[in-house]
Amino acid sequence: MAAQLLVMAATAYFAVLLLLALGQRYFIYPAPKGEGREVPGFEEILYRTSDGLDLMAGYKPARGGMPTIVYFHGNGADWQSSVIATDRLTPAGYGVLAAEYRGYRGNPGSPSEEGLYADGRAALAFLKARGVSSNKVVLIGNSIGSGVAKQMAIEIDARAIILISPFASLPQVASEKLWWFPVDLLLRDRFNNIAKIPQVSAPILLLHGDADDLIPHHHSEQLARANPAAELMIFPGAGHDLAWNDGTQQAVLQFLEALDAEN
Repeated sequence: MAAQLLVMAATAYFAVLLLLALGQRYFIYPAPKGEGREVPGFEEILYRTSDGLDLMAGYKPARGGMPTIVYFHGNGADWQSSVIATDRLTPAGYGVLAAEYRGYRGNPGSPSEEGLYADGRAALAFLKARGVSSNKVVLIGNSIGSGVAKQMAIEIDARAIILISPFASLPQVASEKLWWFPVDLLLRDRFNNIAKIPQVSAPILLLHGDADDLIPHHHSEQLARANPAAELMIFPGAGHDLAWNDGTQQAVLQFLEALDAEN
């Protein structure tokens, strides 16, 4: 009987392991479907990726030479939610390119780490074509969007980068949640922020809630230690929905205004 139970347990374990291995991107990218709603004040735009995908996103130009925020949302959100997360910034004159990913909100393709990087590059190319130079670009990444923003910050000379509820790496997050599975060996997408943040030369702001039970705030603390030039703010009592907190947007405004004052 004990042997039968052991076999059943082992069978169940390997079945779940197989499910995680084969369906990992389904779990990592629970992309909202459909085209979403129109957003007043934002133009629906298309930009083409290097692998030939035309992606729909949202854009509101900056006012009077102000910087433009390129906002990379989390894995279960969409570009329309990025508008809400920046609705205290646009009245100050900041432009917003609410970037969107392949496979999200009616866009073609299937999301992956390299795919999201290609999508980020296409968003930045769109701004360049509109006459927005890289030193007028502020990169903001929320949750998994922190990985996209971080990669873009390595590739361009951005005005600043702001990471909200970021993680040190995707394998670390998964291993902390599913410690009984060898997720580090299974994951194809890595988003290794901890290895990349020392390469970022732009000013960095890290924002995290100390009640975040999805990505604990020690991830931001690790990132801050990896690049001592980064500024870290921990919000007491805030969870993983920190991006939509008015206090978060106020902190972003103060950070950007302080940069402007220095120049």
